[in-house]
Amino acid sequence: MINSFSDYVVKTISVNTIPKVSMGGIKAEVDYCIGSYQNFHNLAMIILPGGFSWEENDYDEIAGFIQSAVKLDIPIAAICGATTFLCKHGFLNQVKHTGDSLELLLSQKNYRGQSLYVPAQVVVDGGFITANETAAVEFAYNIFKILKVDNDEEIERWYDNFKNGAVR
Repeated sequence: MINSFSDYVVKTISVNTIPKVSMGGIKAEVDYCIGSYQNFHNLAMIILPGGFSWEENDYDEIAGFIQSAVKLDIPIAAICGATTFLCKHGFLNQVKHTGDSLELLLSQKNYRGQSLYVPAQVVVDGGFITANETAAVEFAYNIFKILKVDNDEEIERWYDNFKNGAVR
């Protein structure tokens, strides 16, 4: 939707240029390699998709990339397993946040933010959007609001349509 209704262009970045395959089998080409990416002034937001590999891998190179973005006040959006990754690296220790479950987040090595955990679909705080695995529409809605991909009325109309259905 971002590519369709705004001047933003969604690009992919990874630790290598090997095409990625989602849990659902969708293939994505990689536009940039993290190790050589330095164009932070061109980033409006970093969106981390969900998935199981966030729990299974440390991805220290991605954590370093996120740290650089946070220092530049670039918003970070994470859903599902990506919230676990953020907890694993201590990014959510100082901001209100959510994820798939508090129990899962508590099992992450550098997580100390349990007092800021909110049992909600989406939480927006301190430059982070976090969402649990069932909150795809709410996650997109909050991304759209922060990026201002359209006027408030159109974003609300989009949200109502995707949350409640086009036919009533």
